[in-house]
Amino acid sequence: MSDEKKGFFRKFKEGLRKTTRSLTDAVGGVFGGGKIDEAALDAIEEALFAADFGVETAEEVMDAIRTGYRKNRELRGKEAAEIGAKVLEGVLEGAQGEFKLREEAPTVIALVGVNGSGKTTTSAKIAWLFKQQGSSVLVGACDTFRAAANEQLKVWSDRLGVDVIGSHQGADPAAVAFDSFAAARKRNSDLLVLDTAGRLHTKSNLMEELKKVRRVLGKQREGTPEERWLVIDGSHGSNSIQQARIFHEAFDLTGLVITKLDGTSRGGALVGIYREMKLPIFYVGLGEQPEDLQPFSVKEYCEAVFATDE
Repeated sequence: MSDEKKGFFRKFKEGLRKTTRSLTDAVGGVFGGGKIDEAALDAIEEALFAADFGVETAEEVMDAIRTGYRKNRELRGKEAAEIGAKVLEGVLEGAQGEFKLREEAPTVIALVGVNGSGKTTTSAKIAWLFKQQGSSVLVGACDTFRAAANEQLKVWSDRLGVDVIGSHQGADPAAVAFDSFAAARKRNSDLLVLDTAGRLHTKSNLMEELKKVRRVLGKQREGTPEERWLVIDGSHGSNSIQQARIFHEAFDLTGLVITKLDGTSRGGALVGIYREMKLPIFYVGLGEQPEDLQPFSVKEYCEAVFATDE
């Protein structure tokens, strides 16, 4: 395994430590090599439910592990973990978002979500990631409803060396999106990230603002914004599914970003969200630092959850 891959896997493992611990601790560390028994099977099942993997996924994982156990009563924890990881990989087939910049600059990513999801900091972090890769980036501060939003984005962008196009509080978000796109075109920026206003998914008037942003940008260039990602707080678990449904209906989402996975024992929730929405997951937030926003990897996620590298 290359040093880069080891570092990537380490981030996942550390970020998902609470979810992983809920599984391994529940069976007394049996995934580390101990022999599986009926009590361990029950404990694994309980841990899967506690981590919010959902009924379907928990049952599929347990059916596979129990089948393995029936075939081999000497089944060890590491083998059970490998079975679980393989089943989870199958469940998440197609979940790994693959994002590339378009040939015609700028590629536009619009981030949507409720207040507190980490959307604003995620906007700056995505821009920083691409800047680190040598791309020219710009951020549009379209969250004009929340008083501190522009200031928060400005602080993060200054810290990360990313330029921001903004306006005053109460300005029309669609107008800010228009100005941001015009500026990105003029500068020939490779990427434009739009931080839209955080909003309750139950507020129809605010959801209409999102539709307006898309209409205004679509008139400037057909299909823009090309990417429309919902930022979800991973600690909210499966409660986020209804939120995702409504945003998808209003904004025709193309993907997801799951944040705050490092601070929750419910790291299995992204599985349920993917099963329901079938939207690719592009990034996951595994900490506070810019580099803690990581491209989502199905394989690394599954291996980290079941600690199959130990």
